[in-house]
Amino acid sequence: MTYSQRAKEIFKDEIRELETLGKAIDDNFDKVIDLIYNCTGKLVVTGIGKTGIIGHRIAASLASTGTPSIFLSAAEAVHGDLGMVSSKDVVMLVSNSGATNEILNIIQPLHNIGCTLIALTGDPCSKLAKECDYVLSTHIDHEVCPLGLAPTTSTTATTLMGDAIMVCLMEKRQFKAENFAIYHPGGALGKKLLGQVGKHMSVDVPKVQRNTTFRELVREMSNKHLGMTMVYDEHNGCCGIITDGDLRRAIQKYDDLHITAKDIMTPSFKHIHKEALLSDALAIMDKYNITTLAVTETAESEEILGIISIHHIIDFN
Repeated sequence: MTYSQRAKEIFKDEIRELETLGKAIDDNFDKVIDLIYNCTGKLVVTGIGKTGIIGHRIAASLASTGTPSIFLSAAEAVHGDLGMVSSKDVVMLVSNSGATNEILNIIQPLHNIGCTLIALTGDPCSKLAKECDYVLSTHIDHEVCPLGLAPTTSTTATTLMGDAIMVCLMEKRQFKAENFAIYHPGGALGKKLLGQVGKHMSVDVPKVQRNTTFRELVREMSNKHLGMTMVYDEHNGCCGIITDGDLRRAIQKYDDLHITAKDIMTPSFKHIHKEALLSDALAIMDKYNITTLAVTETAESEEILGIISIHHIIDFN
């Protein structure tokens, strides 16, 4: 057997274990999500060794997606770092065996503080599990390590459970890209969302007249690649917008497509001024479930300078 073949076996083995773990998740997971969501303090994730590294990653991921979280080393906790914990906090103790001394040693002090405890463990019958208020099992039948000793599948299971917690909390908080940018001002998305709309908009605005035929307006939209076109009245300026969705609805509504732009346009449209932040544009798009905005000189101006599309915001190429 080649190493590439062996690697494929390892992948399949871990996937089988993770599928079994996923099927075992019950409504206790719902209770943990509600507990963390409603926490008036912070989530403290604690562990040691390899599971401690994963715990650190879980805390960092949660903190960056809207859940106030810190990592507390179980080894340092008994030497004064428990001072970081308050009765309003929820503490998640990460230990695959549920029998790690450094973890067990801080359970009673945490009870004394008065915080709620969650065990994230591979042994739901362990001493750790019995001492906690909630238990999330990451139990797997075996490690892919040929000796059954090195943490492999178990660490993957713990990581995946942390990801599930993070994603569910993101969805419960309705965490959006503009929120992500706030917590990641140094990242690519964060830096971009703090940019101004006018510097990223397309100035090649798709334009048709009210009497433009269906075929002509489709051609204009296709040529400009923005999935929309503005509609103009020769006397009153811009008077509406047509999007890809409007085209699809027109095809369904009209048997005879000898129609013009005025028949399918939407008279009102959302706009934003050129000095607004891309994060503001993204928030408007998200609120109204749209993908483009007309860009004006000022908030009060009606003259359209360009179009900002969601692809201008999230495309980093």
